[in-house]
Amino acid sequence: MSFPTRDSRLWMPYTQMKTAPASPLVRSGKGAVLELEDGRRILDCISSWWVTLHGHAQPEIARAICAQANELEQVIPAGFTHEPAEQLAHRLVEKLPPPLSRVFYSDNGSTAVEIALKMALQYWKNQGVQNRTRFLSFSGSYHGDTLGAMSVGAPSLFNEAFREVLFEVDYVPFPATFRDDADAAARESRTLQRLELLLEKKSAHYAAMILEPLVQGAAGMRLCRSTFLQRLEELLQHYGILVIYDEVMVGFGRTGEWFACGKAGTRPDLICLAKGLTGGFTPLAATVCTEQVYDAFYSDDPRKALYHGHSYCANPIGCAAALASMELLEKTQDRFRRMASWHDEKMSDLASNSHLHHLRICGTIAAMDLDVGDAPGYLHEVGPILRERFLERGFLLRPLGNVIYILPPYCIDRTQLDSIYDCIEEVVAEVSTSL
Repeated sequence: MSFPTRDSRLWMPYTQMKTAPASPLVRSGKGAVLELEDGRRILDCISSWWVTLHGHAQPEIARAICAQANELEQVIPAGFTHEPAEQLAHRLVEKLPPPLSRVFYSDNGSTAVEIALKMALQYWKNQGVQNRTRFLSFSGSYHGDTLGAMSVGAPSLFNEAFREVLFEVDYVPFPATFRDDADAAARESRTLQRLELLLEKKSAHYAAMILEPLVQGAAGMRLCRSTFLQRLEELLQHYGILVIYDEVMVGFGRTGEWFACGKAGTRPDLICLAKGLTGGFTPLAATVCTEQVYDAFYSDDPRKALYHGHSYCANPIGCAAALASMELLEKTQDRFRRMASWHDEKMSDLASNSHLHHLRICGTIAAMDLDVGDAPGYLHEVGPILRERFLERGFLLRPLGNVIYILPPYCIDRTQLDSIYDCIEEVVAEVSTSL
C-alpha cells in the first residue's frame, strides 16, 4: 500500500525517518476501525499502541471530556485539588488489591515508572537507610524512555545509545513461557535460584525490584505464570525488597482481569498505571503505593517530602476521561474476559502451522513467533515486511520484529477478530516462502 508523500515536519517515534515509508493520514476512527484520508478503512488490531480500550471516538468518554472542559480544564496540582482527581483516586484504590492506597498522578507510563523508582529510593533514605540504592529487573524488560526508566530496562536497542549515563541494575532471566511448555517450571526455578544468589550476597543494597507482571510487552509479548510471580514475591519480601509492578500495558483488563496483580494473586508495594487509564483519549498516569511507603514521606521534616511533579499532574480533563473509562469497564468487563476464549480457539487452529512457534495467550493478548531461523529480534527485516503486508489488507498490526501479536480494543466483535487471524495466516504463508 503506497501513500502520498507530504511536506511533513513530524519526527516520528521509534522510526528511522530516512528509510521509513510515507505515513497514512488517519481522518477518523469509530469502534475498532480507522478511516484514512483516502477513504480506506483499517482494523485497529493493537489498540493504537495498546491504549484504546473501548474503541475510537467512544461517545461516553467524549461527552465526559466535553463536560469537564466546560467546567474546569486545569488547576495547579500543588496545594489544590478537584473532584475528578479525588473520585478517580478512590476508584483506583477500590479496584487495586490492598494495601495499595495512595495515588500520585503524572502524564505517561515512563514518568509513572520514574516516580516509582524515586519513591522506592527515598523510602529507604527517609528512614535513615543509605545503602539501598540498587534495583533488580528482568532480562528483556522495557519500562520507558526517561533516564531512570531506561536504566531499569534491560540493555537493548532502546537504550544502548545512553548506556554511559544510566545507573547500574542487576538483571535476572525472565522465564518466558507459552502454550504446551514442558520446561516452564525448570526455567522458573533457575530464575529464582539466580535471584536468591544475588539476594544472599547483597540484599542490603537493593531498594526494589521492578517488573512487568504476566506479560513483557516490548520484549515480544513474553509471558510468565502467576505461580512464578507468587514465589518471586515471597522471596523478595523475605529479604525486605520493595516490589514495583509496571502495569502500564497490562492494567485495566488486558490480562483478562482488571489488573495483572489481581490475576496473579500478588500484592506489590508500588504499581505504575497509564496507557488504558483514560481509554486512550488523553495522557494520564498514576503511581499507586502502599500506606507503608506513603508513611515514610509523611513527616514534619520538609526534606522528607517527595519533590516531584508535572504541570499537568491530575489534569481534570484526563481524570474525567479516566472515570468514564472505568465506568465503561464496569459495564462491559465481560468483553475483556471472554476474549481469551476466542483467542484460544483461533490459536488451536494455528497450532499445526509449521511457520509459527511459541503460541501464547494472556487475556486479551495473543502472540506468536514467526520462524526466521537463528536471528530473531526487534530489528529483523521481516517486521516491516509483515507490517506493510498487513496494512495492504486493511489491518493495523505492528509486529515486534518476528513476533506477531494481537491486542485489540475490547469492542471488537468475533467476526473482526477471526478476520485478523485469517489475515495473519495468509500473510505468514506469503512471507515464509522468501525466508
